[in-house]
Amino acid sequence: MNLDIATQSTSPESITVHVVGDVDYLTTATLVATVTDLLATAPALRDLRFELTGMSFCDSAGLSGFIQIHRRTSSAGIQLHLDDMPPHFERILDLTGVLEHLTAPPSGVDESVAQRYEGGGSNS
Repeated sequence: MNLDIATQSTSPESITVHVVGDVDYLTTATLVATVTDLLATAPALRDLRFELTGMSFCDSAGLSGFIQIHRRTSSAGIQLHLDDMPPHFERILDLTGVLEHLTAPPSGVDESVAQRYEGGGSNS
């Protein structure tokens, strides 16, 4: 199993995480640790985007990792975006019912800010 992660900062408020390979039992901890480090070093971050075109596989451990990442970003007031999801991942999210949860506005934001995040689906 192989996972390559690259990050790209488009502004102090937005970072894109490019994921290529398998997000599974063996690699999920690396993905979560990468995001945890980003959150600790980017205090102005408001949008965390995952570019998932190159993700070839995601198992239940990987899904759990994305849920952990959402908890961390949401509690920090950061919007999570899942961009260019491969069909297999979109299907897992649909079957488990977590797509809307993962892309919901961060917890604790007021109504005016929440409106900015409406429609925060796969390509927001």
